[in-house]
Amino acid sequence: VCLGHQSIAQAYGGNIIRAPRLMHGKTSMIEHEGKSLFGEIPTPFQATRYHSLVVEESSLPDCFEITARADDGEIMGIMHREHPVVGVQFHPESILTQYGHKMLHNFLQRRTDS
Repeated sequence: VCLGHQSIAQAYGGNIIRAPRLMHGKTSMIEHEGKSLFGEIPTPFQATRYHSLVVEESSLPDCFEITARADDGEIMGIMHREHPVVGVQFHPESILTQYGHKMLHNFLQRRTDS
């Protein structure tokens, strides 16, 4: 989540850059294709963002797939293509994020299915 998402990308060789806009306590609509954490979650949905840095898309290693984007185009979710590694830039635990409990359920289910 957030800094953890950025740390995952950086650990695999991605770059973290300043976001075009500060997103402290702001909500955005998130689009996804139902993969990984987003299974059985409508698209788009509202999520809360608290960040000033983002993963630079052009530097994201090929071993990652982008699983979600905000309505401003920023990467909001990544998933490793081979390992059970996922990250989200937004805050699923925030009360303003829709379906946060379902995302947590999906994450825990992935862990038990692995």
